[in-house]
Amino acid sequence: MRVLSVICCMALIVLSLTSSASERLQSAQKLLYQQASVLALVDKSDKFNHHKKALLESRLSKEQLINIESDIAQFWLQRQIPIRNKELSQTNDPFIRAMAIEPRLAGYLELQNRIRHLQWLAEQDWWQPIELEYLVRPNQDDPIVSEVLRRLWLLGDAKTATSESTRLSPFIVDAIKRFQRRHGLKADGIIGPETLKWINLPPESRALILAKNFVTRAEFMAQRGQRFLVINVPAFEMELFNNGKVELVSRVIVGKPYRPTPLLSSSISNVVINPSWRVPKKILYNDLLPQVRKNGNYIAERNFDVYDRNNKLVVRTPEQWRDLAKGPFPFRFVQRPGSNNTLGRYKFYFPNEFSVYLHDTSEPKLFQRNNRALSSGCIRVENVEGLANWMAANLVKDKQTWVDRHADRKRTQWFALNSTLDVHLVYWTAWIDDSNQVQYRNDIYQMQAGSS
Repeated sequence: MRVLSVICCMALIVLSLTSSASERLQSAQKLLYQQASVLALVDKSDKFNHHKKALLESRLSKEQLINIESDIAQFWLQRQIPIRNKELSQTNDPFIRAMAIEPRLAGYLELQNRIRHLQWLAEQDWWQPIELEYLVRPNQDDPIVSEVLRRLWLLGDAKTATSESTRLSPFIVDAIKRFQRRHGLKADGIIGPETLKWINLPPESRALILAKNFVTRAEFMAQRGQRFLVINVPAFEMELFNNGKVELVSRVIVGKPYRPTPLLSSSISNVVINPSWRVPKKILYNDLLPQVRKNGNYIAERNFDVYDRNNKLVVRTPEQWRDLAKGPFPFRFVQRPGSNNTLGRYKFYFPNEFSVYLHDTSEPKLFQRNNRALSSGCIRVENVEGLANWMAANLVKDKQTWVDRHADRKRTQWFALNSTLDVHLVYWTAWIDDSNQVQYRNDIYQMQAGSS
């Protein structure tokens, strides 16, 4: 009888351990499935789609599981993105291994949750296009308001999916404004073409854009040093990182779609106070000469000097300039320093083959626009004083001359730096911000397949 009792107890212990192991395996497969779901959106091969299907099976062999784990870990490590614990990825417990190979990235859990939710929305087939040929303004009634509210709720911008009427009421307007801010639009609460375009974006496209940009940004950040400047072109934003933290943020103006700002990495090697502006040929012919043809005084009014091919100053009457601008024009323009200089007070030079740089502007009101793809390729910085002061405090060699030159708006002065500052012009149309909100931006240069 006692032997039978012992045998029964041992059987219960084995059953308990087996059940526990089975549950941990199921939990491990769920974690791996979530990772594979993200990576299947990013990886160009079909490898992770196959892994997703395999992970839905009730039982996988140890070899199959280890193969999937290896592919996931290699995906992150090849991009220099650290995983949580490389040593624990070799343990016998599949659940611990699955946790160990998750990337060590801020916002990754939120990313997984968002991707899972968007993929669930895609499966419901709810996202049929909403048609609209006019604007719906606050307090107006329109049949589409109910469906717009429902989608805003599904995307997390509205607190409820129902309304007592089809009126664009204040609480729906607030939800629209939240949605608009998350998409870089003017937060006016009006349902118009741009807002509706983003509302109509299918959930599967949202998931694809978010996953690709999240991983691209993570790979970029994993390879950076402690101090660098990054300009995200479609976000029209600059961030200065120092010791791993953002020290300065500014809105920027970037190139128009037909004169795009190039994507590159370089290093700021000089700062110029009161720069002159040597006008590039393309800007001269496309922008300035049409102005001169209409107004011969344009050259004098905007403080331009004109030079011939021998670098000699050329002087003509306004009428002569107007006539010369109508034909071949073998001259170049240089704008003198001053309050109306196109480059403003500061220029931050970094070597590149495109002749672009960071600078101030004589038209600060343009920073108030939501779409700031307005320049001919260079980057105009709104908080240019903040950037200049940071450079002066941290990198400029001759600090006394820096202070002295600020009293004179017409004298150009180049300043050498103690060390260069890396600058990166990048292109991310989606990211998760510090408040765990997903941000999307227009693909202004049409560089990302599947984005708007």
